[in-house]
Amino acid sequence: MDRVKRVIHCDRAYKMGLNGKNITVAVMDTGIAPHLDFDQRILHFEDFCQKKLAAYDDNGHGTHVAGIIGGSGLMSKDKRGVRLLSGVAPGVRFVVLKVLDQKGNGVTSHVLEGMDWLLQNREKYQVKILNISVGMMASAGKNEQEQLLHAVDEAWNQGIMVVTAAGNNGPKENSVTIPGISRKVLTVGSWDDNVTETGNSGRLTKNYSGFGPTECCIVKPEVLAPGTNVKSCSKDAKGYIVKSGTSMAAPVVSGAIALAYQKYPDYTPTEMKLKLYESVYPRGEQIGRKCWGMLHVNNLVV
Repeated sequence: MDRVKRVIHCDRAYKMGLNGKNITVAVMDTGIAPHLDFDQRILHFEDFCQKKLAAYDDNGHGTHVAGIIGGSGLMSKDKRGVRLLSGVAPGVRFVVLKVLDQKGNGVTSHVLEGMDWLLQNREKYQVKILNISVGMMASAGKNEQEQLLHAVDEAWNQGIMVVTAAGNNGPKENSVTIPGISRKVLTVGSWDDNVTETGNSGRLTKNYSGFGPTECCIVKPEVLAPGTNVKSCSKDAKGYIVKSGTSMAAPVVSGAIALAYQKYPDYTPTEMKLKLYESVYPRGEQIGRKCWGMLHVNNLVV
């Protein structure tokens, strides 16, 4: 994570005192383990798979994602006391919705239940951002696709900035997973997907990041962030693990947006998306990618 934060240029934001404090991020994934890096910042856990009450993660993917967004890095302190593996926004609060099982698989009904719950409880927990590092392929049933796209669009309309992963089925056109093809939500690809993955999340080929344009000719993903060989929290309460994919790139952007919301708390999702468009650097045309460009946190929070 220390490398990731250097790549996305966070130094000015941190000097400004931004850390995501009082910003609530919802994470829809495999759950979250009670890792020491999350302190007491898990506001609520809702399990749509097994209906358990206590927070858990029987896969580890969701915990890794949450750590990227806002792990404190407590268990990664070096001899100088520097927290090398803290997340992008280590002060955020979490609402965690478990919609994927032990194998990382899920059914659309659980995701839709999670979306309904979130909309009903958005104001209670003051949720500003929803990170969805999961997706379905276009081969899924048309009705399921439309339901999921409608759900994320409705969350956006109600003031939740929805950040989704582009999926790992690239680089061919129209390879972005659903709900990342939504015109409204922010879709994130991996900037460093030209590096072969060597971690523990299953080997990925080079250039794995999903890309558009979509069937509706929308540029996707809009933003790129580091996603390969990212070290973050494991489901062990004290450990860390390396994973790769656009699932890791999306929470990097969610954390950055949490920093931006701390400075601009009244921004709507559309206004924040425009701020991102204006702040990315280098631009897509400068790096030969069909997207807006690379996440640049310092530009985002000026």
